[in-house]
Amino acid sequence: MIIQNAPVDPLSDLLAMVHAKPACSVRLEAGGAWSLRFRPQSCKFNVVRKGECWLVVGDDRRSLRAGDCVVIKDCAEFVLTSDPTLKPVDAALAFGDDALAGRYGVGRDVELLGGSVTFGPEGATQVLDLLPSTLVIEGAATAAAPLGWLLGQLDSEWKGGKAGSRAACDDILRLMFVHALRAHLETLGENAPGWIGGLSDPPLAAAIRAIHADPVRIWRLKDLADIAGQSRSTFAARFRERVAATPIEYATGWRLTIAASRLRAGRESASSIAGSLGFLSDSAFGAAFKRKFGLSPGQYRAAAGPRATSEAVSPAAPEMVPA
Repeated sequence: MIIQNAPVDPLSDLLAMVHAKPACSVRLEAGGAWSLRFRPQSCKFNVVRKGECWLVVGDDRRSLRAGDCVVIKDCAEFVLTSDPTLKPVDAALAFGDDALAGRYGVGRDVELLGGSVTFGPEGATQVLDLLPSTLVIEGAATAAAPLGWLLGQLDSEWKGGKAGSRAACDDILRLMFVHALRAHLETLGENAPGWIGGLSDPPLAAAIRAIHADPVRIWRLKDLADIAGQSRSTFAARFRERVAATPIEYATGWRLTIAASRLRAGRESASSIAGSLGFLSDSAFGAAFKRKFGLSPGQYRAAAGPRATSEAVSPAAPEMVPA
């Protein structure tokens, strides 16, 4: 179904551009005295389906209860445990014969569902920079209401085992990640970092949405200031303060993010992409692209490999265990 005249949504644009997708759906049951160490290699998303446990990241300890959602972005390792004083063992021990369903300890006191969220390289930092290293959304919080409903659907799919259940679980996990990200940003409000914080400022939001609605246009400062209803000097200073970039830098950066995504898809030449995105010459496009990504368009495509956007991570890989 195609929604006609859908409102411009910069966050959705970015999530689509970076190919945010779940790499795997997994389940972990544990009981008695247990402690598991995880070494994530990607952004992890988990929900506590049943029971209680502790999350330990470095010197920080956090109690988790049924309904709580956890996103872990960039720590070297973390521990899930029944008791923070216990010495943890490698989580791989819980996933012997089945990489998608783990069990450890005595009994089934705790159950977690989760997996990994991966991103394409273009714009990935723009998503990850929106998150703290560790994000916990409590199930009792108002913002967690949609997550609670989705958790029920995820649990139903896991237990139902119907045709297509794995695909359904992956899609539900991706949607839960989006809701967790949204809930976090709503709590930050005007204090949200970078461009997402600009969306809470109506004049800046109008300009940002205009850029996303027409990314091919070669935007001038006056055009964007008029949309924001401000003088050029006031708008430019306000935009740079909130977004940490000039309006023109933001517009150009978004065009280049689109270009990178299209290069990875591998269906168009760099010259065709440059022309369709309004760059005056291939050399101008190449220079701007290299400034942002550190590689020329050709090098970037070669590094991505053929049909890079369809690459999948093996469900048996170590990073696929709950994290």
